[in-house]
Amino acid sequence: MPAQTPPDLSIIIVSWNVRDLLARCLRSLQMSPRLEFAAAASPASRTFADRPYTVEVIVVDNASADDSATMTATDFPRVRLLANDANRGFTGGNNQGLELATGRYVLFLNPDTEVLGDALPTMLDYLEAHPEVGALGPELHYADGSLQSSRRRFPTLMTGIFESTPISWHWPDNPWARRYRMEEATANESDVVDWVVGAALLARRETLDQIGGFDEGYFMYSEEMDWQRRAKEAGWQVAYLPSAQIVHHEGKSSEQVTAARHIYFQTSKVRYFRKFHGPVAAGVLRLALVSFFAGEWLLEGGKRILGSRPELRRQRMAAYGQVCRALTKTDS
Repeated sequence: MPAQTPPDLSIIIVSWNVRDLLARCLRSLQMSPRLEFAAAASPASRTFADRPYTVEVIVVDNASADDSATMTATDFPRVRLLANDANRGFTGGNNQGLELATGRYVLFLNPDTEVLGDALPTMLDYLEAHPEVGALGPELHYADGSLQSSRRRFPTLMTGIFESTPISWHWPDNPWARRYRMEEATANESDVVDWVVGAALLARRETLDQIGGFDEGYFMYSEEMDWQRRAKEAGWQVAYLPSAQIVHHEGKSSEQVTAARHIYFQTSKVRYFRKFHGPVAAGVLRLALVSFFAGEWLLEGGKRILGSRPELRRQRMAAYGQVCRALTKTDS
């Protein structure tokens, strides 16, 4: 019996407690044009511009408690399901999926996304036509249709201090965060960028073979930036493709555990800076972050003493205290 031809595309979805959004994501894949959910290869005589792409879908469930795994197995029997008995994080789950994936391209797709129209074949067409591009991301939108910032420059130390920290909560329009998010740039049909947000990251198999998967030292956050930096250092380009559009219901897994979200985000940021900028830069960033979150702890404590929504203040103080303790650990 002849060997089965690998699919064009492997789609890996790592899910945790977002059952309904995962179902919407999988349904949007089923409705996508020019995707053929079958193992058989398309006729070689047809060009990539008019043939369907063959696709396999792999869902890695990170020990969800909302019957996500059962729903996937029952409602989407053609999806390959890997149900973990413990949460291995975004990086570990994606690497598990990558071990199973056989496609020429691999799409790392968040479960809180919905693919619009022909976004996926448009992305695949682009990589077929641009062999120098190792990875790309689409234009992301919020559920209300508004544009979600998803193209980035690699962060400087000032970016690390000012972006997504208590300072940015009080000064959201600071110039370092704006430059990091490329807010001054206009969207072209396609742009070569430093990196794209990993909610929908399409990677070339050759790039993955060369640089490997995600660094599991990150549980979640910064892992896609780390991976794309390694890709760029290996000579690959990263592209942003606004002609392909995907809805991203941002942070629906991580918002279930607020303190953990802050911890993972900030400790991952420190890890990234230690890895690519050295221990001094990471130490400066760590000190700044601890100072900022300690300041927020004191601010919430003062408001609690004055009687302002004491239960909310107690919860925030507990969360900020956990972040400070996590940041002061030497291995964070």
